[in-house]
Amino acid sequence: MSLAIDLAERGIFPESVIRFGVHGQVRERLQESEDQSAGNHATALHRFVESLRESPIAEVPELANEQHYEVPANFFGYVLGKHRKYSSCFYQNPDDTLDQAEATMLQLTCERAQIEDGMRILELGCGWGSLSLWLAEHFPKSPILSVSNSASQKAWIDGQAAERNLTNLQVQTCDMNDFQPQGEFDRVVSVEMFEHMKNWELLISKLDGVMTDGAKLFLHVFSHRIHAYHFLKENDDEWMAKHFFSGGMMPSHQIFDCLQTPLSLESSWFVNGTHYQKTSDHWLENMSKYRSEIMPILENTYGHREARRWFHRWRIFFIACSELFGYQNGEQWGVSHFLLKK
Repeated sequence: MSLAIDLAERGIFPESVIRFGVHGQVRERLQESEDQSAGNHATALHRFVESLRESPIAEVPELANEQHYEVPANFFGYVLGKHRKYSSCFYQNPDDTLDQAEATMLQLTCERAQIEDGMRILELGCGWGSLSLWLAEHFPKSPILSVSNSASQKAWIDGQAAERNLTNLQVQTCDMNDFQPQGEFDRVVSVEMFEHMKNWELLISKLDGVMTDGAKLFLHVFSHRIHAYHFLKENDDEWMAKHFFSGGMMPSHQIFDCLQTPLSLESSWFVNGTHYQKTSDHWLENMSKYRSEIMPILENTYGHREARRWFHRWRIFFIACSELFGYQNGEQWGVSHFLLKK
């Protein structure tokens, strides 16, 4: 571990210094992608997609679980908004609260996915149930099957559904490599799960098998406008891959130009990265606001000796997300919405 990373994880550096360092790394990441593409972005993207075809659907799903999703629900209860949306929100106004921005993105997701009450809905990677519970409440005639890789997430969502008397929501835990969807669905929705996947073509082909004629798949993924790359854990300096995103990737907004799937791309939208920047900053604010409540949770999760280091790791993670998505006013990295039709 480099000395700088060790000091940052011990809370020695102020936030401004960490942001300065991360900003420099983001600039280097962009330059590295430009150098690797050598000006031919289409060829570079084709090479990237070829690497996906040689991979399983998910490389290390157990690490994604460990790194994010088996942290207790009450940790995220303090950090996230009231809907527990662990993904980018949408800020209609600069002074929107996190709760408002969560609701706006949830509503926008349903609109862009063209969901109507009564449709049979499959959600992949349901997180802490923000969209699952929203769908169950707003589309009471729709049977919803939500799939998670996390037992603790299922338990939380099941509890919330029972508390709210929502009887149209079923949650299933499954490793995406073993996922064998059953039934027929009019809409398939996935929010910030496909970045943890590798072989998109294989997964989409599986989904095609349970989609009705005319059914649609809506994907919400973070992305770069042009470049795509893997998060590699080759050395200790690959901090993000090591602690928070093993086996993950950064898709390109143009990735469906190269993918070969049985579904056709109907619409796409690029959401400016400043929305994710503000989301991350709100999470960071909550880390500070509720530090005294969060520390005992981290002690129970990581042990007393490591709790303080993990508190700062989570802060660094949110700072890194803020700096990445806010880079160049959010015009480089952001969120892609894709709507595909069978």
